[in-house]
Formats: sequence, structure tokens, C-alpha cells
Amino acid sequence: MTSNTIRDPEDGGTVLVLGATGKTGRRIVANIEAKGVRVRRGSRSATPSFDWSNEVTWDGCLDAVDAVYINYAPDLAMPGATDSIQAFVDKARRHGVKRLVLLSGRGEEEAQACERIVQSSGVEWTIVRASWFNQNFSEGAFVEMVQAGQITLPDVDTPEPFVDVDDVAEVASVALTEPGHAGEVYEVTGPRLLTLADLATEISEATGRRIHYVPVPHKDFVDGMANSGAPRDVVWMLDYLFATVLDGRNAYLSDGVQRALGRPPKDFAMFARGTVATDVWRSVA
Repeated sequence: MTSNTIRDPEDGGTVLVLGATGKTGRRIVANIEAKGVRVRRGSRSATPSFDWSNEVTWDGCLDAVDAVYINYAPDLAMPGATDSIQAFVDKARRHGVKRLVLLSGRGEEEAQACERIVQSSGVEWTIVRASWFNQNFSEGAFVEMVQAGQITLPDVDTPEPFVDVDDVAEVASVALTEPGHAGEVYEVTGPRLLTLADLATEISEATGRRIHYVPVPHKDFVDGMANSGAPRDVVWMLDYLFATVLDGRNAYLSDGVQRALGRPPKDFAMFARGTVATDVWRSVA
């Protein structure tokens, strides 16, 4: 299958970015717009709106689109994700979409089932299979823990090659808009294996204050998240991820960033220093 550069706006080329307001999506939107390519934002707040739970919204978003970044919320491991991905891919093909780029998760059997759906779609595809994001500690569920000086998470000492979302977004952006990435599975990780205790040490060094990793029993963590008012699907996802994905299956490095971008991935220490400059980790104590 040939792989061509997505057409510029004057030729009618449009990239649909699902999850356009999320961690990866908003970065991809910025990257692609900087290339001069037209972007359609896929989110419930956009016009036309996109909602994974309402298939009626999909057609308007897919009309006259060349490429799609598929970011299923909250996670491809969620029950029903494979059915939604199959229905969306079928609809995208009928609309004449030429390229699909799927954000997937390492070590998730359910996510890999979704990968196979995209791979058998009959259109150009690229898989971006990511490890845990650095930005979970600056933009996600754990930022308040860092602010409070205590990263209170399940008692896990398995290392993970945390990846920077900037790298994930850049890989997805080139796959969406440039030739040479069709048929690739880019497994994207950071350059080091780090435990949760290691992350606390790295953040401590960057902030100049002591950040403690406080391990707690898995059930206590899940119950605490539920009692805090976190959305039910987020609680389910964190329960699943800590119970399965952090069992050691992902404790190795991959070269997806290097292969896609021709450079090494960003290190967690660089991410931490950059985050300190934003003041998002300011102590709330």
C-alpha cells in the first residue's frame, strides 16, 4: 500500500483528531495546524460534536476527512471498546477516510484486539502503542498528589518506561500527515525504566522539596478513588491498569520514538524540570 502526504488545506485535506481537548489530542491539533493542514476537532464541545457513546455524531465529523487520529476515551481496555472501534472504522471506510492512526496501550489485550480491527480496515494504518504518560503526574489524576507532596498509589515496585506525551503526539502527528509510516506499530516509551518511588525522587529533585511515594493496598486505593468522587469509568480503568498492566509485562524499553522521529525520547527528568517551570506542582500545603 502506498503512503502519501496528507493534502494541504487548499486541496481539501482534513485530519480529524478525536479527543482533541485531551493530553495527546490538543498537542496533535497544534502540531498539525503548524504544518498548515486543516484539522477538525473531535470532541463533545466541538462543532460538529463527537461522542463515542452516540454513533449519530460520527458521520458529521467524518465527512470529507482524509485521516483520523483515533483516541478512545477513557481507554481501549474498557468494556465495549472493541465494538465501538469496529463500528467507527467501518463508518470511516465508508466515508472514504484514507489513513487511520490509533492510540493504543502497551500490554493491554483488549487494546491489541482494537489494533487488529484497525489493521484489517483496508486503509492505511499506524499504531502508536504507548506506555504510561509522564503527564499523568502533571495533567491527570495524580497531579494533586504531587502538589500535596505524597504520591499515594498502589504498592507496586515494577518499573515502567514512562513516556512523554509530547513524544506520543509528535509520533502520531507525523503518522497522520507524512509518508513512510503506513503499516508501522510504534511502541513508544521513555528512555529509562522507573518505579513509582523513582518518580517521586525525580520530582523531588526537580521541585527542590520532598515528594514521598506512599504505597497503599490496591483495594484501599480503588476505594479511595471511588469515594473521592472520581468518575466510575476512571476508577474502573485505574483498577484495571494497576492490577494488570503494572505486573511486569511492560518492564522493557522500546524504540518507537527513535524509529518514527529519528531522535531519542524525552527523559522524565527533562519533563519534570519543564513542569516545575509551569508552577503546576506548587505545594498546596
